[in-house]
Amino acid sequence: MPDPSLALHPDLRGRVALVTGSSRGIGKALALRLAAEGADVVVAAKSEQSTDRLPGSIHQTAEEIRALGRRALAVPSDVRDEEAIRRLIERTIEEFGRLDILVNNAGAIWLQSILQTPPKRFDLVMGVNVRAAYAACHYALPHMVRQQWGHVLNMCPRLSTSPSPGKVAYMISKLGMAYVALGLAAEHSADNIAGNTLWPRTIVESQASINWNMAGRSQWRTPEILCDASMAIFSREPRTATGRQWIDEEALTELAGVTNFDHYWCEGKPPAHPIYIDKW
Repeated sequence: MPDPSLALHPDLRGRVALVTGSSRGIGKALALRLAAEGADVVVAAKSEQSTDRLPGSIHQTAEEIRALGRRALAVPSDVRDEEAIRRLIERTIEEFGRLDILVNNAGAIWLQSILQTPPKRFDLVMGVNVRAAYAACHYALPHMVRQQWGHVLNMCPRLSTSPSPGKVAYMISKLGMAYVALGLAAEHSADNIAGNTLWPRTIVESQASINWNMAGRSQWRTPEILCDASMAIFSREPRTATGRQWIDEEALTELAGVTNFDHYWCEGKPPAHPIYIDKW
């Protein structure tokens, strides 16, 4: 059985991580956790100022990382802009000299039917989700190949043939992210670079779950479950944990031996009838 203390708390000293969409929510939680485990972190998102509707900013996240004793670089980034992504990777290398972990977390959620999704909205969802992940991988991979070490983690559900009524555009973009990770894993298996996906089994507390009124807090788990699952993945040598489409619970059980997930519920106990989204 894996040792949870090693899998959930890997030694990431000397590693550099880049997390997109890390001004708030799951991305911010993951950026802070990476710093807590020793990594220096690049904080990438659009928000440079906190607002009532979208609390948090890249600068706030960076300050909290520095308070943990790690280096942080806050880079305002519109991930729909290829040039912005190229500059983001360049600034990472200029500042830290390497890039070890790339988390494509930034996302645009749109849960509407085809009739309620004009092409302009479709383009936005595709740009923020799959195209941004692809571009980030394209510019990050040369550096990972050179150092022969890297983890790429795309936050998206596993590939499925489910028709997903009411969220077709969103699922096209998210499943595209899965294909990017799997393709990367196959193309770079000899370079010690891992490509994986991660998705929660339940709704996780975030600004998206709040703004979209996704059930209620009693149905949510904390971002900690995705942070723990991510650490379990990053604790492995890349070539030994790649090409997988992880659900958070599965990653925790297989890689860290965790089988009890009750403490992850926001209200401290599982609801009578949990809402599962792992088969979106």
